[in-house]
Formats: sequence, structure tokens, C-alpha cells
Amino acid sequence: MTHPLENEALEVARDARRRAYAPYSKFRVGAAVILKSGRIVAGCNVENASYGGTVCAERTALWTAVATHGERDVDAIIVVAESDEPVAPCALCLQVMAEFCGPSTPVVLADMTAVQERTTFGALLPRPFGPGSFTPP
Repeated sequence: MTHPLENEALEVARDARRRAYAPYSKFRVGAAVILKSGRIVAGCNVENASYGGTVCAERTALWTAVATHGERDVDAIIVVAESDEPVAPCALCLQVMAEFCGPSTPVVLADMTAVQERTTFGALLPRPFGPGSFTPP
């Protein structure tokens, strides 16, 4: 089942991918977060020469949703990259997504022309670390 705002979010993510700053890897990624309010927030990867300072598109979109709009309730996430295979969020992005997504949150993986795969956050990260998942000794 597709989200009613999926097509619009795909275009937002594709536009964001075009704006990505990826002079080192040359691998540009765009993302769009559909919030429960219906707002769509864009993100793109922004690289840094130190590599550790690089931020992925998914995190950029999520943090922008919080910082700019004060919204944390995610309805779906779209990730767009140019690759023969679907490009899923990295482990760090998945952990950040765990703060804002439930197991059934749709995650759509696409390229610049078509959806390559539809999955869920729970399928990508079945056992996220989060509040209550660690009890100190």
C-alpha cells in the first residue's frame, strides 16, 4: 500500500538528491520524511573531508523536521539514490529513525525514475536500541 503523499515526497527527495554535497564519494542521496501532519521535509547528504562529519540524507530530513517544524511524528520515509540496487538507510540513520518511527513505518527506496522497494522500519531494524532497551547494572 502506498502513502497518499508518496509521489509528492518522491519528487521532494529527488530534488534534495540533486542538491546533495558529495564531492568525496560522488554518491548523492536525497530523502523526504512525511510527517503525520502531512508536511513533507527534505534532506540530502552533506559530506565533509573528515568523513565522520558527514551527515546522511535521512538524518538531515529528520533533524530538519524537529528543528524547523517541531514535529517528530513520522508517517513515512523516502530514500532516493542512483543505484542499480535499492539503497537502504545506514545503521546510524536507522538508529536515529528509531526515535521517530514505529516498526510499521513505511520506508520507500527509489532511484531517480522509479520505486525500487517498499519496506518498513521494523524490517530494516527489527531490534532497535531505545529508551527502556538497556538496564544499567
